Amino acid sequence: MHEGLKLVRIKSRRAKIGKLKIIWSRELPTVVSSVTVIKDSAHRYFLSFVVEIQPEILLRTDNSVGIDLGIKTFATFSDGTKVDAPKPLKKRIKKLRKLSKTLSHKTKGSKRYEKARVRVAKFHAKLKDTLDRFST
Repeated sequence: MHEGLKLVRIKSRRAKIGKLKIIWSRELPTVVSSVTVIKDSAHRYFLSFVVEIQPEILLRTDNSVGIDLGIKTFATFSDGTKVDAPKPLKKRIKKLRKLSKTLSHKTKGSKRYEKARVRVAKFHAKLKDTLDRFST
């Protein structure tokens, strides 16, 4: 196990940070060789584990498709097919405009500016999580 890290089923104790609640996206296939702690602009922590696995050999196919993800049209395929954005996403764009406008009215470097910046960052993170949920 990595030095300075103690894993329990749901929580991780990390030196200098304290306890972090872990939400597993999938089971770890083997023993962890190293861990990276990432803190994003929305003050969320992510643990990135490095493990060694044997690579899988996939079957070769001639089928291929290009996908472009966006905001107004959620996905555009290389054959021209367009998928509209989900309705919750359209509603959230209005809230993003409002949060961005309130941030622009704050004095840079002030405590209120930092609070507004974190609000915008958290909203961006939530928006990104929503897009990731629909795209996977």
